[in-house]
Amino acid sequence: LATIGVTRGLGDHNLKVHDSNIYIKPFLSFYPLAQCEHGADDVLVLGTDAEAVTCFLTNCDPDDQHRYTMAAQDLIMRARGVLKDRGWRISNDRLGSGDDISVYIIPLMYGNKQN
Repeated sequence: LATIGVTRGLGDHNLKVHDSNIYIKPFLSFYPLAQCEHGADDVLVLGTDAEAVTCFLTNCDPDDQHRYTMAAQDLIMRARGVLKDRGWRISNDRLGSGDDISVYIIPLMYGNKQN
């Protein structure tokens, strides 16, 4: 497909354009040309069920400094369920997760600020 993989493109100083003597390296840069501004609702979710996080954050006060922590806790509770006489159960009485559950919700808007 004549495409360059990121690792090879940034590390291969002798790579040339197909059927030419033109080196690719001067045309590649690890500095992004695109810039974006993130808002208060732009987050990176490392966990599961982003739809649940979106629904939860929609109902939170945007100025609540604890809303990301509460969203992570809500997501964990959805996966774990509630403790009943037959173990952890989620909706429809299905088994909840018995594994360790980790959720990180990282607000991206703080990346806009420069020192």
